Amino acid sequence: MKRTIKFLLPLFFGATMSLAQVTNAEGSKYKFEKVVHLDATPVQSQGKTGTCWSFSGMSFFESELMRLGVAKNLVLSEMYVVRKAYEMKAEKYIRMDGKTNFGEGGAFHDIPLVIRKYGIVPYNMYSGLVNTETYNHAEMFVELDKIMQNTITKLGAPEGVSDSWKKEYAKILDKYLGENVKVFTWEGKNYTPKTFAEYLQLNMDNYVSLTSFTNHDMYKKCMLEIPDNWAWGESYNVGMNDLVEVTKEALKNGYTVAWGADVSEKGFSFRNGIAIVPADPKSVEVVGKDDKNFNNAGAERKSNAFTEPTKELNITQELRQEAYDNKTTTDDHGMHIVGLYTDQNGVNYFLVKNSWGTSNYPKGYLYVSENYFKYKTINIYLHKDGIKKDVRSKLNL
Repeated sequence: MKRTIKFLLPLFFGATMSLAQVTNAEGSKYKFEKVVHLDATPVQSQGKTGTCWSFSGMSFFESELMRLGVAKNLVLSEMYVVRKAYEMKAEKYIRMDGKTNFGEGGAFHDIPLVIRKYGIVPYNMYSGLVNTETYNHAEMFVELDKIMQNTITKLGAPEGVSDSWKKEYAKILDKYLGENVKVFTWEGKNYTPKTFAEYLQLNMDNYVSLTSFTNHDMYKKCMLEIPDNWAWGESYNVGMNDLVEVTKEALKNGYTVAWGADVSEKGFSFRNGIAIVPADPKSVEVVGKDDKNFNNAGAERKSNAFTEPTKELNITQELRQEAYDNKTTTDDHGMHIVGLYTDQNGVNYFLVKNSWGTSNYPKGYLYVSENYFKYKTINIYLHKDGIKKDVRSKLNL
């Protein structure tokens, strides 16, 4: 399929957050001072989908293109990556007799997997919006999953499993996301998704995932044990304090960081533009329920702690591990860390770009305290040169 495009920012993008923003919500007594604030493309909305991993991961790579001087404000297609990931996870699901996770979720390393095999395209080439202005994959997933379950029932049949399911599967992806892209024209030149990836000159071997859990050996590779890791991607396991310091130093040296985290906690309030770990959890009242895919602001959290600095729980490696082991820390959501700020008490906060639109006060961003980051981070993803030297040496990178 061939199309001609001219790059334009999508109309539904919110405005980029102002660098002058110094608080998290209207009437808040928090006062944030910038340490570093790096370039990012405008905030988007993932709509009612479980594709935060693609939105945050692509935002990260868009910032990488700016850092490397390759392209400024080039928005890449999240849904092209989602489509190709669906194709790959379906094949794996059949090969594994249905014993792997098949869902809307994914992980940051899914993006290099797609780019290496299929390439990438600009957003304007493949928006993934068909006869709609917002994303909602509920019906699509039901239809895709039905094909998977029907195919699984044929396992063990004398004639085996034919690949006829792939055509039906592709038709559903075409129906909801748009027809597959083969050739397109961008800035007067013809590209395939693979040649466009080559044009962008992003070396996927330069990007790594870091995590911090004591059930694995420290400073070695480990499997990221979360359901959405269908591709079985590996992470480097480092100490909790190193995970924090790597993130801070990366930002100070111009590298943004993709962030996977638990956002179902009482202290995570997107409506108030802040995530903290109050020492007294009873100080937060939760009204309503979070969406199952964590694709909006979720349940309402009410607390004075969101508008006035409060004492936070002291987070240790042991406390972090306990929450992971007892499943109160869960893999919920992918976001993009683009800045480092301090409040009036000298507490560090990461400035995080989300993919839930721009309805909250910081226009799609939120401030995440260092303690929340320590406690609820699943993994981070960044350029290996952004990792501080002593940690890089321990990891033999």
